[in-house]
Amino acid sequence: MRSPSRLWPALALMVNAFVWGVSWWPFRQLQSAGLHPLWATVLVYLVAVAVIAVARPHAIGQVLRRPVLWVLVFASGSTNAAFNWGVSIGDVVRVVLLFYLMPLWVVLLARVLLHEKLTWLAGVRVLLALGGAAIVLWPEGGGSSPVPRSLPDWLGVCGGFSFALNNVMLRREAQQPEESRAMAMFLGGVLVAGTLAATLAWQGEVAWPPAPALDWVPLALVLSGFFLVSNVALQYGAARLPANVASVVMLTEVLFASVSALLLGGGTMTPALAMGGGLILLAALLSTLDSGSAH
Repeated sequence: MRSPSRLWPALALMVNAFVWGVSWWPFRQLQSAGLHPLWATVLVYLVAVAVIAVARPHAIGQVLRRPVLWVLVFASGSTNAAFNWGVSIGDVVRVVLLFYLMPLWVVLLARVLLHEKLTWLAGVRVLLALGGAAIVLWPEGGGSSPVPRSLPDWLGVCGGFSFALNNVMLRREAQQPEESRAMAMFLGGVLVAGTLAATLAWQGEVAWPPAPALDWVPLALVLSGFFLVSNVALQYGAARLPANVASVVMLTEVLFASVSALLLGGGTMTPALAMGGGLILLAALLSTLDSGSAH
């Protein structure tokens, strides 16, 4: 593949990474207008489900007839609910780095679900990811153990695990029709986030969605459009680039998230966060060298 033929697919993946990397800002704006990030996730993905249902009416039926796709529904829905909620209420840089512990979870899930052998390179990735996580999570001023202690931390870690499960299941079920996999992923964003939001709302932990108003409806619709464009860009780019190249390009999401958060007051960068994050990103980069890894 000649270099020019990779330019547009790489740019498409960067568009996807940019949308996800800066999505924390519109989610926070919606939250300030009274729309909780979980309800915002429901709305964003409900629009996507409607578009796919119109374009590929049989996609819903395919999901209903294939029970294995409901694992993808759960994995994708949990990923989006955790990530969107986490970056809306926590330090964006910290949440995104914990989310990118994904290579650690991919190694373990690929072993269980795909029966892949554990290579020496996979072992190095696990150690790097664990070391980076320990540095990021170690309490300032010392502490007993490096474990998540706040809701945003847990959301970042759980979101990364769900994303790893999502990627492994996409690889395992690659023979399923593309529209059914896409429908399962978007439907998950509606069902998982919606179920969690409704449960917490009944318990009084989060507010029910506010009445439609000009201070949040247009932004929510624009955000839905950007996520649709980013998904199209992802499908275009990922289909035209080798998996290892695509994985490296998609890591630019961390750059977009970190820079935007530091500029707009959504996060901070400490020496420990930089050191731990560097180890986590190195583990992610090493995953592009391992032919046995799932992307």
